[in-house]
Amino acid sequence: MSEDDAENGDEEAEAEPAVELGEGTPVEGAPLARVTARLHFPLQKSEIQRREGGSTIRTPSGPRTITDVLADIETTYFATDDDFRSDVEDVIGTGPISTE
Repeated sequence: MSEDDAENGDEEAEAEPAVELGEGTPVEGAPLARVTARLHFPLQKSEIQRREGGSTIRTPSGPRTITDVLADIETTYFATDDDFRSDVEDVIGTGPISTE
């Protein structure tokens, strides 16, 4: 294979998406990981509420705001993002996310 062939092959690979995206139904809300990534731990529950309370996250039972989820969590201080995520998942559950 010549260098030109290798370059053309790379160009073709870059032109096509690695994964084809289908015509799926949109899902309301953001993934929990996206919201958590915007926070820097350790944080108090009240600070998370102040920063992200209005954010809507995806849950298996439908979209919920961080405010709604935090109301069901007794923990007031999260040392790590894993602690926060774990407590949130205890409230919202895990599993497939429903579409509209």
